[in-house]
Amino acid sequence: MLLARRTVSVQSLLHRSMANPSSPKRLKLSDSEREEKLSVLHQNGWKMVEGRDAIKKQFNFVDFNEAFGFMTRVALKADKMDHHPEWFNVYNKVEVTLSTHDCSGLSERDIKLATFIDSIFK
Repeated sequence: MLLARRTVSVQSLLHRSMANPSSPKRLKLSDSEREEKLSVLHQNGWKMVEGRDAIKKQFNFVDFNEAFGFMTRVALKADKMDHHPEWFNVYNKVEVTLSTHDCSGLSERDIKLATFIDSIFK
């Protein structure tokens, strides 16, 4: 019975996500937006990806369980935003890369997701 309830919850979450996706703009950040918004992320350890208009950051955890829990929280938020990160995980390390494919570069969605990711990393 518990499994059925979780399935309904996941289905309703997906339905809400598709019916009402969040709508931060999918336009590339302007030069002034980049200067303002990326400076805070750079101070928090995000780096530009060489050869791409993208940002990345590595997160280290105590063990795989903690890393996977972090990835799960990010995945739920990303799905709700309809904006999915590129990531790589080995045991207690998670590397996250953000870029908006719709505009082939950084957008407000990347800033919002990076800010969320930083807020849950402890």
